[in-house]
Amino acid sequence: MAGCQDVIVIDGGMLEGGGQILRNSAALSCLLGQPVTINNIRAGRSNPGLRPQHLMGLQLIRDICGGKLTGDRVGSTEITFHPGPIKGGSYQADTKTAGSICLLMQAAMPCLLYGDGESVLSLRGGTNAEMAPQVDYTIMVFNPMAEEFGMTSDCDIRRRGYYPKGGGEVKITSYPTKKLKPVSMTTRGEVTKVNIRSFVAGALTIKVADIMARCAVDTIQQVYKDVAISKDVVKEPEHAAVGTGTGIIIVAETSTGCLLAGSALGKKGVPAEKVGTDAAQMLLDNLAHGGCVDDHLQDQFILLMALAEGKSEVLCGPITLHTKTAIHVAQLLTKAKFEIKKLSDNSNVIECAGIGLVNSRLP
Repeated sequence: MAGCQDVIVIDGGMLEGGGQILRNSAALSCLLGQPVTINNIRAGRSNPGLRPQHLMGLQLIRDICGGKLTGDRVGSTEITFHPGPIKGGSYQADTKTAGSICLLMQAAMPCLLYGDGESVLSLRGGTNAEMAPQVDYTIMVFNPMAEEFGMTSDCDIRRRGYYPKGGGEVKITSYPTKKLKPVSMTTRGEVTKVNIRSFVAGALTIKVADIMARCAVDTIQQVYKDVAISKDVVKEPEHAAVGTGTGIIIVAETSTGCLLAGSALGKKGVPAEKVGTDAAQMLLDNLAHGGCVDDHLQDQFILLMALAEGKSEVLCGPITLHTKTAIHVAQLLTKAKFEIKKLSDNSNVIECAGIGLVNSRLP
């Protein structure tokens, strides 16, 4: 595959039609040495083309492999990427906005798995941003669950950054792997524990975080009366946060080691009670379908399943549009075979025969 120089053209407006197509396509292009052109970028959005955070993600992947990227400017609706060999090292990216650090991580971290050594990413932007997973989700859910594939990294939040200023900073240390293992996650087990992190920063008082946490506990206990719930109610210190922000993330642990989450961010005019209740309801919805992963993890696992050696299977809820998009891109570029087995209206198993990509840069 690495020797194939025919450029594969990907329609950036298909299915979900957003930044995810860019991230997954560019990451797989980098990993496989396969040039790509992505056109119709975010064609259906109110402001089509590349936004600053998408641009930074693409340029970060370019830097990691010393590739050639054309069309890389804000507003561009077509880019072409010719990847080079992945190199471990230190890399930086700054959205210069409240653009999500987590979405930069989603783009870069799979690439660094196949580097020639340990890598360090220093990323700046929004740590807890709308329309993206919170950085706490990456630390509390994605990283521990992705370790099942053999993907390991450390994540250090240096400073939190909130909308509209951003200014957060996260340092990630990524450890390379020879190849990823398949996973079998088909038994959810019982919910054994729930962990809540409720936070405020800037001008808000800790009372707001306490109200969110209490309302979340009340909502969860209506369904899970006897499950232990731990609360971490935090006012971020001034030196550790830029701007004023508030939010909550709730993670359920199960007897088989599954982690599922719900989260919400505070907004002007939205009562703290509603923020806490909304996050708890999102968790309850994710638990109700009986799957081993929540909606966010469902699509983030697709790329790892495609790269792993052998057959992976993951029990999940309804298949999201993000997941359908991720599968489409993965099949197009990797030739991994995916199959969705429908168990009921709310329950599916995603199966994948992965390509077993080997890291030739490690001995």
